Amino acid sequence: MTKLFWVNARPYNKKVVTTALESGADALIVPRGKSKNVRDLGLIKTVAPDGDLKLGEDVVEITISSQKDEIKALRQPAERLLLIKTSDWKVIPLENLVAKRGKGLLAWVRTAEEAKIALEIMERGVDGVVLATSDLSEIKRTAAVVREQGEQLRLIQATIKSVRPLGMGDRVCVDTITNMRPSQGMLVGNSSSGMFLVHAENVETPYCATRPFRVNAGAVHAYVRVPDGKTAYLADISIGDPVLIIDRKGKTEVGFVGRAKVEKRPMMLVEATYKGKPLSLVMQNAETIRLTKPGGEPVSITHLKPGDRVLSYLEEAGRHFGVKIDETIVEK
Repeated sequence: MTKLFWVNARPYNKKVVTTALESGADALIVPRGKSKNVRDLGLIKTVAPDGDLKLGEDVVEITISSQKDEIKALRQPAERLLLIKTSDWKVIPLENLVAKRGKGLLAWVRTAEEAKIALEIMERGVDGVVLATSDLSEIKRTAAVVREQGEQLRLIQATIKSVRPLGMGDRVCVDTITNMRPSQGMLVGNSSSGMFLVHAENVETPYCATRPFRVNAGAVHAYVRVPDGKTAYLADISIGDPVLIIDRKGKTEVGFVGRAKVEKRPMMLVEATYKGKPLSLVMQNAETIRLTKPGGEPVSITHLKPGDRVLSYLEEAGRHFGVKIDETIVEK
């Protein structure tokens, strides 16, 4: 699940607001009447009695200093976000709430270190943090910590079974607003239950310039992994949509689509297996299209041969409109 990063700007502090905007904060808590001041600086959600999210209605602040306070928090409607404060920095109340309520919890923190602890509590963590500081450097440090808390996926090494050319088809290039690093790419597959790590085009080649923001992902029908455990058809991806960027260790971050290009190209079918389970993907038949070796090295699909191993991802559940469900679904 994507973690939220909010910054407290009460009393109103223009420098805090500006730094939060520059650091990619998701929302700002501001005093009544200050949402317009924030919008003059940038587009971001405000939390206030008269904000985009109403403080006291959509978002409730609760200070935990006793078991009675925990009970009060647990009685809050499930649709409300709870901003949890403690009388001093304590982990146990947050653990109790994460265990009993699960969702809709944001922890009030003062440092990046406290944020990291809150986001990792019980291996699940709270849904986000609200940073209360006037230290502009601390805002940047905490933003970096939150970005590191992306979904962690367990990748497997699938064995290539066959690679064969098909005819012409429509393929999708996903251009993000992020320059991806070596071993990063996207998870794409003919089936949502089996996907390959398709490497970004950040590899030097004599044929064309690198495009580190791009993944030449596959045919229009294929699934691509997006945040919060969901998938989307490549055909449906468009400007502004979030996508999941993943590296060879399964560490993820959220990227956003700047452009999706659908073009007719000669296509190729890549098939693989893992412990008897099939995986496949239809991709453009070109030297510059790459999967990812177990060590993170890119490998051109035109160089793949039976027995080669590539990084992949498997899941058991099926999908309904991109959401994972426990249902028997057979895809051929």
